[in-house]
Amino acid sequence: MKSKIHEHLQNNRNSESKSRIQMLLLITFFTTSHLFAQTEIKAPKGYTNDIGNMISMLDNLKKRVERHVVNLDQEGTDFLLDDNANSPGAIIYHLAATEAYYQVYTFEGRGFNDEEKAKWEMALNLGETARKEFKNKPIQYYMDIFDEVRAKTKQLLKTKDDAWFKKKNGNMSNHWAWFHVMEHQANHMGQLALITKRIK
Repeated sequence: MKSKIHEHLQNNRNSESKSRIQMLLLITFFTTSHLFAQTEIKAPKGYTNDIGNMISMLDNLKKRVERHVVNLDQEGTDFLLDDNANSPGAIIYHLAATEAYYQVYTFEGRGFNDEEKAKWEMALNLGETARKEFKNKPIQYYMDIFDEVRAKTKQLLKTKDDAWFKKKNGNMSNHWAWFHVMEHQANHMGQLALITKRIK
C-alpha cells in the first residue's frame, strides 16, 4: 500500500515538475517574442497606410539584421568567410548604399550623381576593392551609416502618399522599388546569420 502511495505521489511530483517546466518555457517564449520580434505590421503615425506598412517592415528587418552584428568585435566585423566573401561591416554598408540609391531613384527619378558615386559606389558594388577598403572600423561605424540613411528614407517617405507609392517609376512602381529594398535586406540578413555563426 505504501509503495502505491509513494508511486502516486512521485507521479504527481513528476507531473507538477513537467507543468512548471512547460510554463517556464511558455513564459520564456512569450517574453522573448515580445522583446525581440514584431508581431504585427502597423503603419507608424504620420505615414499613409501602404507607406507606413512598408516602414514597419523595413524597420523590423533592420533591427533583425543588426541583431546579428551588434556585438561583433573588430575581428568579427572584418571577418571573411572565404577569399570572395564580404565582411559583416561591408554588408551593412552595402545595405545602406542600396537604400540610398533607391532614395534618389524613387524621389528624384535618377541614378547616383558623381558626388554620390564617390560616396556609395564601392559599397554598392562590393568586390575586391571593397574587401581591401572596408576594414579596421568598428561595427558601430557601419551601423551609424545605416541609421543615417534609414532616417532619411523615413523623412522622405513621410512627405508622400499611397497614390505616389502606386505610381510607375521607370519599369517599376515606387512601391515595388521599396519592396525590393526590403527583400534585399532580408536576403543579406540570412547571409549575415550564416557568416556570424562561422566566426570563432
